Amino acid sequence: MYSLSEQDREIQARARQFADELIPLETGVELAGGELPADQEAAHKARAIELGLHAANMPRAVGGGGCTSLQQVLIQEQVGRVTNALAWVVATPPSWLPDVATPDQLERYVRPAARGERDECYAITEEGAGSDVDAIEATASRDGDDYVLNGVKWHVTSYNAADYAFFQGKLTSGEHAGEHAMFLVDLPSPGVRVVRTPPYMHTLGHAHQHPIVAFEDVRVPAAQLVGAEGGGMAFAYEWFRFERLMVAARCLGAAERLVAEMTSFAQERIVSGRPIAEFGAVQAMLADSLTELFAARSLTYETARGIDAGADLKVQHAQCSMAKLYAAEMAGRVADRAVQVFGGRGYMREYAAERFYRELRVERIWEGTSEVQRSIIADQMIKRGPGRLA
Repeated sequence: MYSLSEQDREIQARARQFADELIPLETGVELAGGELPADQEAAHKARAIELGLHAANMPRAVGGGGCTSLQQVLIQEQVGRVTNALAWVVATPPSWLPDVATPDQLERYVRPAARGERDECYAITEEGAGSDVDAIEATASRDGDDYVLNGVKWHVTSYNAADYAFFQGKLTSGEHAGEHAMFLVDLPSPGVRVVRTPPYMHTLGHAHQHPIVAFEDVRVPAAQLVGAEGGGMAFAYEWFRFERLMVAARCLGAAERLVAEMTSFAQERIVSGRPIAEFGAVQAMLADSLTELFAARSLTYETARGIDAGADLKVQHAQCSMAKLYAAEMAGRVADRAVQVFGGRGYMREYAAERFYRELRVERIWEGTSEVQRSIIADQMIKRGPGRLA
């Protein structure tokens, strides 16, 4: 099914094996507030590296796995079967960075990230600038051999686990004044501070934090500029395309596990002397969930294959939005049905249905809301015609 090659299936099997090793740990981690002993998390990371899953999106030339887009989807799909962010050790450092990184940046950031020695976070979103990145107010001012960065960034995912950040701001002077630039900022650095760390829906069993972080007169050498002045938005768009496709992939994995678990439960749960799987209302929920999963998986795989075949970037942009939109919405519906099938058990934190119901909600928000994805898709339909996109 899905016309996967032997190599694709081998990579998929390794990723599934890793996910299966982590799943038994979920309940304990959930009830411990998401915290894992440092040595255990390090062991998980080492295992991901051993299995060739870490940095699979990075070019082999810098130490990455050099996997195709489809193979990356297959890996992240299996990652998506695991709750509590336990599988986030299967990291995907920015695969676009090697093409624009300086030799110094390659040695200090790219290669160590591919080896699993450095972890990044993204300081892009702001209180008044979420999906509309161009609305950011953060600034980058040239001062001699340095840039001075200022701004308050929201939802800086995994800041507590990162040792460098990508900071995006608008240039205040020069021929690119008002345009975007991106910088590498080592953590900690003078002038970088956590304003506060808000609790989120998944905070109960999730160790990764998303604090509000202030950058106050943070000095970085000009050598920390990523690419060229004015290039920040191009990097953000490339990051968004990749992340939207990976969100879709992880949603596939979550939905697959939910479908499997609610099917098994429906066969075992007896009401009035009959398994609830025999009741039409439950059958409808099971059937709709599997059908939507099949559709979302086909869309996501086909989008990845188009990227591997060199599809036009604008087409990629729209199709990645289509995959994220449909898969994220699909996974949310499946999670809701799963809670309903499990009944009272679906509201208990020790059951995957409850955890996925809580954790999947954000997939319709981050990396661009569902509403933004619809806007992107419609814009490309008008500009290029529906036939170019589907």
